[in-house]
Amino acid sequence: MQNVTLSVEGMSCGHCVNSVEGAVKTLGASAKVNLDSKAVAVEYDEAKTSVKAIKEVIEEAGYTVV
Repeated sequence: MQNVTLSVEGMSCGHCVNSVEGAVKTLGASAKVNLDSKAVAVEYDEAKTSVKAIKEVIEEAGYTVV
């Protein structure tokens, strides 16, 4: 398992947390959002997904990965 922390803008509430964590979960990865630091800690299996794919699903959910 690999870990990466992404800086994500546009998150401000519980709905945002659920949206981002749910989007990442569709890839078979797990995410923990920290609204205060605008960070998303992701644990994923390199055999199943990539950081690029994780960034894409977060952006498709309406947020900006910086």
